[in-house]
Amino acid sequence: MIIFKTHHTLSAHLISLKKREKKIVLVPTMGALHQGHLSLIKQVNDEDAVIVSSIFVNPTQFNDLNDFNKYPTTIERDIFELEKSGVNILFLPSVKEIYPNGTTQKHHFDIGYLEKILEGASRPGHFQGVCQVIERLLQIIQPNILVLGQKDYQQCMVITQLIKIIGKSINVIVCSTIRESDGLAMSSRNLRLSVTDREKAPLIYKTMLQIKEQIIVKNFAEIKVNASNALTTAGFTVDYIEIASAENLQSLQEFKSSNKMVILIAASINGVRLIDNLFV
Repeated sequence: MIIFKTHHTLSAHLISLKKREKKIVLVPTMGALHQGHLSLIKQVNDEDAVIVSSIFVNPTQFNDLNDFNKYPTTIERDIFELEKSGVNILFLPSVKEIYPNGTTQKHHFDIGYLEKILEGASRPGHFQGVCQVIERLLQIIQPNILVLGQKDYQQCMVITQLIKIIGKSINVIVCSTIRESDGLAMSSRNLRLSVTDREKAPLIYKTMLQIKEQIIVKNFAEIKVNASNALTTAGFTVDYIEIASAENLQSLQEFKSSNKMVILIAASINGVRLIDNLFV
């Protein structure tokens, strides 16, 4: 695995690979890697593909400075795991490499209603930050394929919209969420959970399973209230619980067999914010 820290050296290397007709696959991360991240890499089965992973904790997508400062960093272990998993290139840029003109001079991307609902409503500016860093990575790396994880489902939709906006021809692959044995979605933020809170955290997944069971026979509003009360009683601060269209994330009010639906939950426990989703 070759490690690059500047976009100039990385771009020059990738140009030489593309001349040899290699496919470039990008797996962007913010580090603190777990098996969920590594499962994305395993989705690449093309022998002609060059797998590029990036580690960059993007400051512009954090609307809470405290959350940014507490984001876990495990860089030495991350490098070891990426190399073991078959990554060919690791891009480890500084903030200046990603934002040469500073983080205050930012282009605004028109991603429509996706910026105003769920994660967008809860974290103002978050998706603009996501768009800024992804647009920059796409500009530098020029991948043929972009691999993302379903756990950040709304983010996947935002990035797909971004690719349309900037006119890139990139195949986006969204991989299923990888879970711990007790159902908790793997997340870098799980490292911040205390022992007690880690024991409670799988309740989010269990709550989604309960919603899925009730969705055909019960009123959606009642289901969401009951689910919120159960999580609150267990010590969570619930941000949102939503039953939405999997195609556009518009909120749904009743069950229709023709609708592909997704259950989405965001909830915090002692300051650690967890998100998850489940297809219906």
